[in-house]
Amino acid sequence: MIFNSLTFIVFFLVLIGLHYTIRSWRARKFILLIGSYLFYAAWNPPFVILLWISTLIDWFAAKRLESEPVKGKRIAYLLLSLTANLGLLGFFKYGGFFLENFTTLVGFYGAEFQAAKPDIILPVGISFYTFQTLSYTLDVFQKRSHPAKSFLDFALYVTFFPQLVAGPIVRATHFIPQCQAPKHATAQQFFWGLFMISNGLFQKVVLADALLAPAAEAVFGFARGPLHTLDAWLGVLAFSGQIFFDFSGYSTCAIGVALCFGFSLPDNFRVPYAAIGFSDFWRRWHISLSTWLRDYLYIPLGGNRLGELRSLVNLMMVMLIGGLWHGASWTFVAWGGLHGLYLIVERSLRRRFGEAAWVRSMGAQVFLWLLTYFLINITWVFFRATDFSSAGLIIASMFGLAGPGAQILTTLNILKVVVVISALVGVHWTQRAIDLEEAMSRAPGWLRVIAWTAILVLLVITQGGGNAFIYFQF
Repeated sequence: MIFNSLTFIVFFLVLIGLHYTIRSWRARKFILLIGSYLFYAAWNPPFVILLWISTLIDWFAAKRLESEPVKGKRIAYLLLSLTANLGLLGFFKYGGFFLENFTTLVGFYGAEFQAAKPDIILPVGISFYTFQTLSYTLDVFQKRSHPAKSFLDFALYVTFFPQLVAGPIVRATHFIPQCQAPKHATAQQFFWGLFMISNGLFQKVVLADALLAPAAEAVFGFARGPLHTLDAWLGVLAFSGQIFFDFSGYSTCAIGVALCFGFSLPDNFRVPYAAIGFSDFWRRWHISLSTWLRDYLYIPLGGNRLGELRSLVNLMMVMLIGGLWHGASWTFVAWGGLHGLYLIVERSLRRRFGEAAWVRSMGAQVFLWLLTYFLINITWVFFRATDFSSAGLIIASMFGLAGPGAQILTTLNILKVVVVISALVGVHWTQRAIDLEEAMSRAPGWLRVIAWTAILVLLVITQGGGNAFIYFQF
């Protein structure tokens, strides 16, 4: 079930109706839990069992971590949670990838090994809810939080449907306290939630799918040789906008849906294409993942406490793992590695020039912003391309190194990409220091009505295909 479907609209209306007509808070939470299971089961019913396994194991492990005084036993309970969650993630998401690379490695040393290709279906959103449940047991182990007192509250935390399959990745310390008292959205919260849902669907259906996806798919799906330099660049820029609007659209919808029920979810994007440098980019892009990697990988590995060289190694390791988290492919690892390299170079340059007055000048800031966006687009090639050969051909075409290239984009698609990407980058830069809610609150009422009406009209007239969100595959 996806947000941009009539099925979800019916599901949402029924659940909202029940949420605001039933008096018992426990009963309402139970209905939200059942609704969340139904929402997930709409993809593939048997995979609900995986949610139950994660829920039961982490509930048990956290309870024992709280009460067990012996360090060795506490580590054993933590390992139970890590093994179960990462084992399921590893089997379903990386089983085929590891087997393929093992076969290649064995063949490299001259041995013959032909394994049957595993027929494994990837459970939607498994990377998201795995990291979410792991953060719970890791926080309890580190004594940063206490286990949930109510199993119903914990089960709802694991399964809450708005962010279940594509984030944001929510911490238990943020969500479970909200389950303790009855939740009712105020009229202002409810209408703001509806606006966010509309805005998220507009980003997904109109901007990502209708305006940008055709150009991105044409360029990345072209397999007959070099591309014209302009087409290559426009295709990559189109994907940079598509991936943002698609993922930001989902996160915006998730936050809006949760708000209609009275729950708050953390922001996942803050105008990332206004970033000046890559550390700034990761403070703005997929914030719930970047903070997870920081708190549960980078800092436990030693962070920057063990010397400069070790901190750079830790940084690269975290970004490589972050790349692999996105997909079982070496192209995703390369994407993460490029970001790791950018961060390492940036840190070295900051140590040398960070305090210089010219770095803080407006001209230098604008230059660094544009340079950051330029280099980010290079990384998107590896994120979107199906293999290194395709990625290399596109990059070579972008810089005119692939020879005479084919012109495949229509004038209309070129115009769409230029207009939408120019608007996207311009809005991000102008909104760098202000979030959407604050910007909307400053706008006069008549302008807000016009903006919302325009969004709804464009959603109605756009012939959407009900495409799934890109991050569902992760």
